[in-house]
Amino acid sequence: MAHSFVSNYYHCVFSTKERRKLISPELEERLWPFLGGIARAHKMKALAIGGVEDHVHLLLSLPSTLAIAKAIQLVKGESSKWVHETFPQHQQFAWQEGYGAFSIGVSQHPVTVAYIQKQKEHHRQVTFQDEFLRFLKKHEIEYDPRYLWG
Repeated sequence: MAHSFVSNYYHCVFSTKERRKLISPELEERLWPFLGGIARAHKMKALAIGGVEDHVHLLLSLPSTLAIAKAIQLVKGESSKWVHETFPQHQQFAWQEGYGAFSIGVSQHPVTVAYIQKQKEHHRQVTFQDEFLRFLKKHEIEYDPRYLWG
């Protein structure tokens, strides 16, 4: 075969440091598009971005040359730097150290996009912690509860 063909889709979830409610509606309005711009700049596709005051969800398509750990590092690092430089009132803003990245198939795109777009409604009933635990169980990821929320 003359070319490589890869399908790398990840539903990524990460929180603000200590799950502080730092993403105000005004910041969100600018931050979500900026996250998409970071993805484009690094040859990723952000198919959906959404979240609430203390965390964000992204549906990312990664090129074959980019590892998920590097992709998350780029998105979190560049966005945090931008928030500090652009919004002096948000100097406390920071992302948590860890993240969740859950692979999905193409058939799950519509469901995942809808889920990400409805985060505000979803979190009226479900906490971030409960949501994240559900993802870990659904994807059969083992974890030690003592170190989950660090």
